[in-house]
Amino acid sequence: MKRILSVIVVVIICLTGIILARTPATASDHQQAPSYVQSSTPTLFFHGFGSGAHAEKYMVNGIVKAGVSKTVVVANVAGDGTVTLDGRIPRHASNPLVEVNFADNHNSDYPTQGQWVKNVLEVLQQKYHVNKVNIEAHSMGNMAVMYYLLDNAGNHNLPQIQKLVTMAGTFDGAIGWNEPANLTVDSTTGKPSAMNDSYRRLLPLRHRFPQQIKVLNIYGDLANGNDTQVTNNSSKSLKYIINHRAKSYQEVKITGPNAKHELLHHNPQVNKLLIDFFWGK
Repeated sequence: MKRILSVIVVVIICLTGIILARTPATASDHQQAPSYVQSSTPTLFFHGFGSGAHAEKYMVNGIVKAGVSKTVVVANVAGDGTVTLDGRIPRHASNPLVEVNFADNHNSDYPTQGQWVKNVLEVLQQKYHVNKVNIEAHSMGNMAVMYYLLDNAGNHNLPQIQKLVTMAGTFDGAIGWNEPANLTVDSTTGKPSAMNDSYRRLLPLRHRFPQQIKVLNIYGDLANGNDTQVTNNSSKSLKYIINHRAKSYQEVKITGPNAKHELLHHNPQVNKLLIDFFWGK
């Protein structure tokens, strides 16, 4: 009787082993494949006029919470353009995030801001051997990036921008300041009906804009064609500057209360757009 029971036990163990061997592995059996692109390319965030790195926190925290990255560094730019990094990017860090902070955040001299962008890129290049970057810019931060490109689009010794998100861009001015009155844009070309001086200075980019850059242009509409500070037409006039040179170009209009100018970077919908655009597979 004992021998029969022993045989039965052995048979059961063997059958169990065969069944387990033939059962597909579940997510808990081995590590799941990453949900996002795993890259050493840093993504930089540039704030607008009168703002700072604090305005980038919601986006960055949301990106970290989603599991895209574990590395956040702050690049502080002093009034004289000197850049100091708060934090470090570990070796083999995946999708590092860099919050840029302009100490002189009321400076509206775009060539100077463009130089600050260059200074940040050079520091990252020297310290971490960065040769590619992604960039998100909000409001007037877009002008800093565009004026950087105006002077450096052909400089291949600098880190090359791969993806660019422009948010609430003041390309042809801001309401009540330097935006032309009754501004309209051509729906096909993006050419504005009038151009302020700062916009005109960017026109050489129509023949210089780097062709490897993928662009996502986000703007908010509170049902009246503006986000309270910038008209959609000013933001959409970017298309004319790019002049079909970008590797890809798309526009996304955000509506609802969080489409307000200063709330766009506190918007879950925008965060999802950023994650999908920068790191989606």
